[in-house]
Amino acid sequence: MKLFSWLRPAGPTLTAAQQQRLNQLPSAPTLGECSLREQRWVVVDLETTGLNLNKDVVLSIGAVVIEDGAIDFSQQFERTLQRRDHKLGPSVLLHGLGPSAIAAGCDPLEALLDFMEFVGDSPLLAFHAPFDQHMLGRALKDSLGYRLQHPFIDVADMAPLLCPQANIREAGLDDWINWFKLQVFERHNASADAMATAELALILFNRARAQQIHSPLNLQQRLSQWKRRQQSHSF
Repeated sequence: MKLFSWLRPAGPTLTAAQQQRLNQLPSAPTLGECSLREQRWVVVDLETTGLNLNKDVVLSIGAVVIEDGAIDFSQQFERTLQRRDHKLGPSVLLHGLGPSAIAAGCDPLEALLDFMEFVGDSPLLAFHAPFDQHMLGRALKDSLGYRLQHPFIDVADMAPLLCPQANIREAGLDDWINWFKLQVFERHNASADAMATAELALILFNRARAQQIHSPLNLQQRLSQWKRRQQSHSF
């Protein structure tokens, strides 16, 4: 078998210190029966070079923590990842990360390790979570050989599930910000979008409790049931 080992792509090269940090990351959590308020949530948003799930890469990570039923402003995360071979694309018009900002960014390995240490054993929230989950998972696998198994809950699904009267399915974050009349003064960078998503999530957690959804596990189950109903109605 060694004869063909050169055919296998080489894994990421980590320093001893980086490997030790990777080994010390906590196991991925499972959603449990604690209350929504008791759960520590990490709300994440990514800026990427584009929307191609297989070719584009993560440029920045922004995150904020919801704990004890509120946004904890002492627990915020922001990193721009250095991408030496990045070519300027149309996405710069949204995220505003020009060549100088990206060139001055952090080593992707260090940034991703920092982020997973920040996340710890908490579940993640994101708006249009499947995209963030895929892009983050691919970045972690390519850079660290790490398999992302943390649960993600999609705030873009929570909103129409809990507020059907809005009748704005397939809506973007701005649509829900406007519907709830949230005062958001900055958008379209990872940290600002994570903060806006966190504010929306807090409102939705209150709606969830009013609808007898009291735990992260219960929320996940209700979301799964709702998505199955939506898919069956689309046929």
